[in-house]
Amino acid sequence: MVKKVKPLVAVVMGSEKDAEVMAEATRILDQFRIPHEVLVISAHRTPERCRSFARGAIRRGIQVIIAGAGKAAHLAGVIASHTTLPVVGVPLDAGLSGLDALLSTVQMPRGVPVGAMSVGRSGVANAALYAAAILALHDKRLARNLAGFRRAQGARVVRRPRPPKSGK
Repeated sequence: MVKKVKPLVAVVMGSEKDAEVMAEATRILDQFRIPHEVLVISAHRTPERCRSFARGAIRRGIQVIIAGAGKAAHLAGVIASHTTLPVVGVPLDAGLSGLDALLSTVQMPRGVPVGAMSVGRSGVANAALYAAAILALHDKRLARNLAGFRRAQGARVVRRPRPPKSGK
């Protein structure tokens, strides 16, 4: 019998349409072997489910929530209003190049913090890496793996050809 590991990170999106972009978070969490769950919860269409999820997350062992949404992008803020867990909001491009979602994510009222990432796939990747950094505060193995990831990332940049020197 295989023991099921409780998820530490919840990756939540407002719509099934967001699944392709949000898969970047699960890829990175898998890479770091961070147990996670993936849910579709709408702040507007399923408000009771959203509230119940947020209020029960701590009890279920969740330590970080990544919430991606487009348009009005209230998902991260609504979740943050019902939990004290760190909530990382990722604005998704569902119109206006994601600017509407970005503004909705970053303009939270004082007292209801939401960490905000950049719009789209890069923001989703950074949200997963940020969740890993939060978890690494209390997980030495994860801290070593994250440090190794950053070193390897830097080494790839150094190996690339340098631009030619200008004639000045």
